[in-house]
Amino acid sequence: MGLIEAIVEPRNLLSLAVGVLVFATLMTLLSAMTGGVQLDKRMQAVSTRRDELKRRSRAAIAGGQGGLRHTDDGFKKRIVDRLNLSKLLEDPKVAEQMSQAGFRGPRPVTTFYFFRFATPIFFLLFSAIYLFFINDFGLPPITKLPMIMGATVLGFYGPNLFIQNRITKRRQSIMQGFPDALDLLLICVEAGMSIEAAIVKVSQEIGTNSVELAEELALLSAELSYLPERRMAYEGLAKRTNHPGVRAVATAMVQAEQYGTPLASALRTMAKENRELRLSAAEKKAAALPAQLTVPMILFFLPVLFVVILGPAIIQIQDQMKTPDGQQATASN
Repeated sequence: MGLIEAIVEPRNLLSLAVGVLVFATLMTLLSAMTGGVQLDKRMQAVSTRRDELKRRSRAAIAGGQGGLRHTDDGFKKRIVDRLNLSKLLEDPKVAEQMSQAGFRGPRPVTTFYFFRFATPIFFLLFSAIYLFFINDFGLPPITKLPMIMGATVLGFYGPNLFIQNRITKRRQSIMQGFPDALDLLLICVEAGMSIEAAIVKVSQEIGTNSVELAEELALLSAELSYLPERRMAYEGLAKRTNHPGVRAVATAMVQAEQYGTPLASALRTMAKENRELRLSAAEKKAAALPAQLTVPMILFFLPVLFVVILGPAIIQIQDQMKTPDGQQATASN
C-alpha cells in the first residue's frame, strides 16, 4: 500500500509527467539528428512497396485476379468487425486523413477506429478509479462526475487530435522544402530529363531537407509508373498533402500533359508562387508572435522583473524598520 500511495501521489505523478516530457524532448532532438537514417528507411519502404505492386500485378494477371489491396487480419481488425465500429464511428474522411498523416493501407484505419473506441473507455475507468478509490482531492461527487465526463470526452477526441497534429507537422515539413524541390525539378526538366526521372532524382536530393517530401515524390514516381492514368498520380499527391500550393502544381502538370503546354514554364511559375506562399506564411507567423508572447511574458517575465526591481528596495525598507529596534535594545543594555 505504501508503494501504491507513493505512485499515485499528485507530486510524484507531476514528477513522472515532467520526466516523460524531458525524455520526449531528448528523443525529438535525437530523431532530428538521424534524419538520414529515416530517409533511407522510408525510401527503402517505397522501393519495397513498388516491387510488391509489381509482383502482385503479375500474379493477378497470371491468376485472373484484380486485387492489389493490403489485408488486415489482426486483433484490432477482429474487434472492429465484431463490434461494427466502422459503421458506429463512421467518418468519411478518415482514410484521406490517414494518408495525409503518412499512414497508408487499411491497417491504420482499423487502428484509428479501435483506439477511438478504446481510449474513451480507458480514460473513463482510469479517472473514475483514481478519483473515487485512490485520491479524491477532497472533492464532492457532484464535482467528480464532470471531471470524469471531461476525461471521457478527451479520450474520444484524442485520436483525432493526434491525427490532426501529425497532418499539420507533415504538411509543414513538406511545404518547407517544396519550392526548392520545384527548382530542382525545373533544372532537371530543362536539362532534358523526363518527368519521371526528374521526380526520382529530386526525391533523392531533397531528403536532407524534408524526409516526408522525398517520400511523397517517390510515391508519385511509383504511381506514375503503375496507375492507368497519370492524372490520378498527380491528384493523389494533391490529396495526400492537402495544400493549395501542391494542388496548383498538380493541376498545372495535368494541364501541361493534356494540352501540350511547356512544362518548364509551368514549373517556373509554380516555384515562384510556392516560394511566395512560404514567405507569406513566415511573415504571418512573425506577425502573430507578439500576441502569442503576451501571456508567457505576463506569467514568467513580469514577476521576475518585479522581483529584480523591487527586491533591493524591499530589503532596504526592512533594514530601516529593524534599525530603531536594534538601537533601543543597545540603549537599554
